[in-house]
Order: sequence, then structure tokens, then C-alpha cells
Amino acid sequence: MSPTDAKASLYSARGLTKIYVMGEVEVPALREVDLEVAESEHIVLLGPSGSGKSTLLHMLGGMDRPSAGTLAFRGRDLTHEDDRALTLFRREHVGFVFQFYNLVPSLTALENVEMAAEIASDPIDAREVLDLVGLADRADHFPAQLSGGEQQRVAIARAVVKAPDVLLCDEPTGALDASTGILVLEVLQHVNEKLGTALIVITHNEAIGDTADRVLRMGSGRIVHEARNETPRAPSEIRW
Repeated sequence: MSPTDAKASLYSARGLTKIYVMGEVEVPALREVDLEVAESEHIVLLGPSGSGKSTLLHMLGGMDRPSAGTLAFRGRDLTHEDDRALTLFRREHVGFVFQFYNLVPSLTALENVEMAAEIASDPIDAREVLDLVGLADRADHFPAQLSGGEQQRVAIARAVVKAPDVLLCDEPTGALDASTGILVLEVLQHVNEKLGTALIVITHNEAIGDTADRVLRMGSGRIVHEARNETPRAPSEIRW
């Protein structure tokens, strides 16, 4: 799979394979995946549960190691790095956004973002990031005082504040209604365009694929189809 244009390579995977061993049973989650991701590219991963989407995302995020194959980030081989090196990789280069927000309930929106900034080597100002996601006026509110969409935007701000090179998003709109989900997608697209952060989004929602540069459909642990969008659509233009 090739990047959408001549941008520099962010990720390069060759023969990426993951097999989970459960007693005497081997369960293949990824099967010889080849993948190129360009700097600042926006990719959507589609596919049914068990197709390998989350396993691939975990590999890209340094949360799991392959059973076979290679994975490089800007030419750096991640395949055999130890736990400490992968922890530093995640801290310095990767932001994660999940379906559930996992905010600290006793901290305000600003404090949740500042907590993430404390472990970053060169963070963005926390108030600036809250403004980026449209929550400057909600900085002093606690999670219980925020709507679901607002909490997800705080979670995005928390991931963005450390200025990562890539945001890995696992069903970021899965717990939201359509109108709120569109707002969250707009925030993610804004981060991608304004900061140049690469964006890889897992979803079951086919329409969300129209907002990306490239859609990769997965099945049985493989990338089975690739589609490119010459002119990605704004989230407000898609049918939920």
C-alpha cells in the first residue's frame, strides 16, 4: 500500500503478522500486512470486528509487537525494541483517542490536558489546545459538567497537547450521536490540517471513510481493499 502522494514516509510495514497463542490454539490477528503511511496522511480503517483493525492500530502505537514482519517509524525499526524504548516512542510520537474518554473525574478539563502535557518533552500550551478543539470556555469545568461530545474533545486535546506526530483513534465517535460525532470528526480533521498530525481512525461507519485521504478495508487480518479520495469530504457533508 502506497502513501497518497510524495510526502515522506511516517510508517512502513512489511509482512506484519500477529499470532496470539491460547493454550494449544494459534489465533492469527494480522497476516502479512504491508502498509505505508505518509506524514500528515489521514487514513480510515474499516472492517468488521475481528478483522485486525485494533491489532494493527496497537502495532502502530507501539503497544504490541509483531510475531513476524517489520515495522518502521521514520526509518526507525520498532520491531525488536524493548518496553522502555516503546514507552518513550509512545510518549514522544503518538497520541491515542478511544471510544471512551477516560478522563480523571476530579480534574477540570484544563487539568486533564495539563496532566498529559507534564510527561511530554515539548508540549503545546494546554489552553491553546483547548481553544483548538473549541473548549476554551469550558476549561474550568469537570467531566461531569460536560456533554459526551465535549468530553471526547477534551480527550482529543489531551492526546494533542504533547504535539504527537500521529493520532491513533479507535472508534472515537462510537459512543456519540450523529450530530455530536460530526463535531468530533471536525475537530480531528482540524488537528490534521492545522498541525499536520497524521490521523488513523478505526470505525465501523462507512460514511466516515469519505472524510479521509485513504480508506483501507480489513478482513481476516489483511488489508483487502484500498480506496483513495481525491477530494475528501467535510464531516458535515457525510450521511451518518
